[in-house]
Amino acid sequence: MPLFVNRDQIFAHQVHLLEHELRSKEERILELETENTILHLRLAECIGKLHQSRVKDDRDLKCDTQKITRSSLTKLLSVVQGLKHELSEIFGVYVTFASELEEQSKILLDKVSKACAGDEAQNLQARLSALERSLEDERERCKVEWQRRKELHNTLVELRGNVRVHCRVRPVLPLDHLQTSTSGSAHAPVEEVVWAVGDDTVMVSCVKTPDKIFEFEKVHAPDVSQEDVFEDVKPLLRSLLDGYNVCVMAYGQTGSGKTHTMLGSEPLESLSEAQQGVVPKATAELFRLISEAATESLAVELSVMEVYNNEVFDLLSRDEKGSVGQRRDVVTTSSGESQVPGLTHEPVNTAAEAMHFVNNVLKLRAHSPNLIHTDSSRSHLVVTLTVSSKSPNALALARRLQRAKNAALSSSRKQFWSPQCRRANPPDELLLSPAPSPRCSPSPRPSRTPSPSPRHSSSPDTFRAKLQLVDLAGSECVGPSGVSGPGLWEVSCINRSLCALSDVLGALAEHRAHIPYRNSKLTHLLQDAIGGDAKLLLLLCVSPTQHFLTETLHSLSLGSRARQVQKSVPRRKSNTLQV
Repeated sequence: MPLFVNRDQIFAHQVHLLEHELRSKEERILELETENTILHLRLAECIGKLHQSRVKDDRDLKCDTQKITRSSLTKLLSVVQGLKHELSEIFGVYVTFASELEEQSKILLDKVSKACAGDEAQNLQARLSALERSLEDERERCKVEWQRRKELHNTLVELRGNVRVHCRVRPVLPLDHLQTSTSGSAHAPVEEVVWAVGDDTVMVSCVKTPDKIFEFEKVHAPDVSQEDVFEDVKPLLRSLLDGYNVCVMAYGQTGSGKTHTMLGSEPLESLSEAQQGVVPKATAELFRLISEAATESLAVELSVMEVYNNEVFDLLSRDEKGSVGQRRDVVTTSSGESQVPGLTHEPVNTAAEAMHFVNNVLKLRAHSPNLIHTDSSRSHLVVTLTVSSKSPNALALARRLQRAKNAALSSSRKQFWSPQCRRANPPDELLLSPAPSPRCSPSPRPSRTPSPSPRHSSSPDTFRAKLQLVDLAGSECVGPSGVSGPGLWEVSCINRSLCALSDVLGALAEHRAHIPYRNSKLTHLLQDAIGGDAKLLLLLCVSPTQHFLTETLHSLSLGSRARQVQKSVPRRKSNTLQV
């Protein structure tokens, strides 16, 4: 029997279920709307409470600010009242002083009017005129005496020799004991063979060789201080301000005390005045002399050079990349003077400023340890102080008198001139002759001092002189120093430059027509300081022990050879020279 399905009942049942779910959904919607309304009410209540708390906080902050402002205003009011009181007191004092000043001015005006009415003013005017004339006369006498002092000082220097040689014997140092131990005799005492037997005599006394005596202008014993060594340099600084180039040079083997003599043993900043060498002491003395020369306008420029492997380096230069120590060339001008194109000149106003520049570039100098010294200098250091003046009176006259004397001395013998020869200058008889006519007016002779570099303009009356302080590299043989490899070329360049220096001194001593300045960059650079009117002080630094006897004898022999360079005896200058 088939099953009968009533579709209407099924559809009615489903409609009933759907209506029930719809009612449930509507009830749920009403519940959610009620909850939403309650939450909105709570939110509005919280916002109201928050607003009330903010208003309360603002009121409290405003009250605190008002209290602070009131206290600050009270303090400022008290300060202003105090200032007003002090200002009133100051104004009262000002009024008192003004009244007193007015009374005093009236009294002085009355006295002046009374004095002018009588002869007292005329007497005072006459005395003032007499004092002015006397002051002018004293100034003229001072100029004459100043010029006479310059001539006498230069004559004294020339009588003592334009090339002077001093010897300094250093004391026994720990490195001498080290050399004794390395030579094989560890317990043997250090044998001293060099002795300063007088103020001008050095004796070399050795068992294997006969005693030798060397005489110099001055000999410094091992116990002599730095100040005593510098006392003999001071007269040369006076010659520098008189218009002559001056050079102080320390020569000797490695470890003989050259750097100690020229600079000092410690860094320049930490050195006391007693420990300073020739360079800082000479700089300080130069600026002291300049401060005394109040009648002249003097300027000082500093340059520092290094001659390393026969090349000149400018230690004060700095290129675009910031590297220092640029290479420079040495050229000879048409007047036979040496110049370094592009050399850096730093203007300095005090000795401390100059030493600051020198100390900054000392670390750039080439150093290398060897068996003799742990920090041996492998280059020649040249510190140059250039003094320029625009005082055309006394200084120009001194130069012309010196040129006239040279012309008078050289007129009796034939001279040959070339740009390479410093001493062979063309004759200058025109300074002794009457003024030439305009048709045949000769060209003026170049100045004795080196002309400035192109970036320094100078007038014809400009006066320039150079003070060159030279710390030479150590001279020693390859064997004792233990140098090998690249150091052999350094030793070769050092020894060749020192041999060239010896050849120049020998040529000057023998009065040769040609002086070989160009054989080395060192002698070419120092051409203006060796020979001619320049003043050269050669400081021989020697070791006292037997181990360094060979190099000591070489240094002493060089000093004896340099001491033979003497200038002719100055003749009396004529006062009728036409300037």
